[in-house]
Amino acid sequence: MSTLITRREWGLSALAAGAIANVTKTDKTYAVIGAGVFGSWTAYKLRQAGHNVLLLDAYGPANMRASSGGESRIIRASYGKDEIYTRMAVKSLAQWDAFFQKTGRSLLYRTGVLWIAKPDNAYANESREMLRKVGVPFKDLAPDETQKLYPQIRVEPGAGAIFEPNSGALMAREAVQAVVAQFMRDGGQFRHAAVRTPEGNGHLEQILTSDGSPIRADAFVFACGAWLGRVLPDVLGKKIFPTRQEVFFFGPLSGDRRFEPPQMPVWIDFGDNGGMYGFPDLDTRGFKVAFDLHGPEFDPDTGNRFPSPQKTEEARAYVSERFPGLAHSPIVGSRVCQYENSSNGDFVIDRHPAFDNVWICGGGSGHGFKHGPAVGEYTAARVLGAADPPIEPRFSLASKSTVQHRSVI
Repeated sequence: MSTLITRREWGLSALAAGAIANVTKTDKTYAVIGAGVFGSWTAYKLRQAGHNVLLLDAYGPANMRASSGGESRIIRASYGKDEIYTRMAVKSLAQWDAFFQKTGRSLLYRTGVLWIAKPDNAYANESREMLRKVGVPFKDLAPDETQKLYPQIRVEPGAGAIFEPNSGALMAREAVQAVVAQFMRDGGQFRHAAVRTPEGNGHLEQILTSDGSPIRADAFVFACGAWLGRVLPDVLGKKIFPTRQEVFFFGPLSGDRRFEPPQMPVWIDFGDNGGMYGFPDLDTRGFKVAFDLHGPEFDPDTGNRFPSPQKTEEARAYVSERFPGLAHSPIVGSRVCQYENSSNGDFVIDRHPAFDNVWICGGGSGHGFKHGPAVGEYTAARVLGAADPPIEPRFSLASKSTVQHRSVI
């Protein structure tokens, strides 16, 4: 089996396995297909539990086509009244932080996350209540406070903000590659290969790679991201909806440091219906602006990844209005990635209906990256038959439909 080839070496050490550490260790072998954030953390957790684990990916860990392959991803705890995701975010933040500290990697920016919202915004008010319930630190900012703290942001009259000081940004591609590298240092194996759709029912003995080579394991986890519907067409072909999502990086003017941390936090805009969010100028890559509203259907293999003129102009217009200091700044970078949406935005983590030893892990739906550690822990627990964390009905296949009706933001 091949090893992961990277352009740099990481000095990484082990991370405690968490809730699954008490599972009886065996000599079983598990295969995880997909080396994005969900697959890499699942493989990592299974390996930490003492098992032989093979991780596969058609294009490589956090590759340019992957939903996990972007520059940065938000980690935040506000999810309206959705307690499950608030608690998962809190758990995952602690595990990301512990992983980076133990491995000597500085890939978490605690810039804080600023939610811009009007006083009557129901989601923001529900988030406040849930943050208090779970015990997540936050600060309510009145309109004048928001404008005083962040004069580079134009805030509408009457609009305030929620500020999560402990939240921030994860350097996504590098973070996933760091998890895979540590997984391999701990004895896990990686193979660069695509797989075919599994055939049969009952107990799956093996899967085949695209060239016909067999992969045998005691159990299999399909964490293929936007490819889940193609690899498992009978189960997810009509229940996973990849959408085209465009991202732009604006270059601040020379000497203007207002748009880098700590002067600028990660931000999410609930001030209008545009579905905009973004990041400060991290690592001098530029001020990132992204569209959260779902774009058109997208092919993750062959889709055009050049930005559209329409979205380019929309991004320019938005930045000129919300961040006037960037009105004349050039776009110094752009990216087209995809969301891997479930019908309702909830994750899909469940047993394959045709096999007793095959699990599905996906449905990140544009908000999943931050939850990688908690999802890996949850999925590994299902595979190993552990009771903790308990089964969550919202992650079941039965809760997903063939019609999109997004309910998780």
